[in-house]
Amino acid sequence: MVIRSFTELERALKGTRPLRPAVAGAADPAVLEALAEAQARGLIDSAVLADDAALLHPMLPPGLRARIIDARDPATAAVAEVRAGHADVLVKGRVDSAAYLRAVVARETGLRASATLSNVTLAEMPGLDRLIGATDNGIVPLPTLDQKRAMILNAVPLFRGLGVTPLRVAAIAASEKVSASQPATADASALTTEAAAGQILGALVDGPFGYDVALSAAAAAKKGLASAVAGRADLILFPSIEAGNATVKAWKLHGHARTASLVLGGCVPILLNSRADGAEQRWLGLLLAAALRAGQAAAL
Repeated sequence: MVIRSFTELERALKGTRPLRPAVAGAADPAVLEALAEAQARGLIDSAVLADDAALLHPMLPPGLRARIIDARDPATAAVAEVRAGHADVLVKGRVDSAAYLRAVVARETGLRASATLSNVTLAEMPGLDRLIGATDNGIVPLPTLDQKRAMILNAVPLFRGLGVTPLRVAAIAASEKVSASQPATADASALTTEAAAGQILGALVDGPFGYDVALSAAAAAKKGLASAVAGRADLILFPSIEAGNATVKAWKLHGHARTASLVLGGCVPILLNSRADGAEQRWLGLLLAAALRAGQAAAL
């Protein structure tokens, strides 16, 4: 069954093994509210909270099952808890994003499993009959061809957990024609060729497409583009972090989208929320972490 909304995803995951998050910088009201909500919904069992204990203790929601680690470096402490097997998902709280990612990618002590870490945001929008994904909108500034390929492969298990197989990926650019002056078009064409040759397992890739062609079958038809991906994309592969970031913010601001994000390519799911994200976006991120785990298990 293809999951088409966050409500459907939560229903599908009912009864699965709860997550055990480790939170870097947990003394944040939105983070603690999200953990309490996730626990109430059965998404998590208990949490490891790394932060200033004196600051954190008075903020704990009643009934939240948690172990507090008094940490001067919450990011490193939370990553260490994951590596020790005490947690199976890493969550960003009130820590600097750069410091958080440094702890994640540290050569000897981090959580990197892939050469490329990538951020995926899923959105549920009125008028769209499915969840739509965007990558990369948070980590890779100007992805190379190799990084774009890795970003697609990183996303395949997550979408498998949503029942989406194969994953339809639209590689977007400003034009549907390959042009030497627009490198994104050449990368999109190369990825399309690789996927058609079976070199990107689990994904159908097509492009270069404009954003309209990726999501609108009518736009694709008007432009004479027949494709298994055009108008049916599950994941939009952006040529730059600016394009992805601006588009996702537009979805939220103007498209009234519910969104959740996940960093892929680590040995566990990793949440990298913006400071502006509320409790809902954070517990929905944990929902995606559970979907990723389900998708990885389905591939075994």
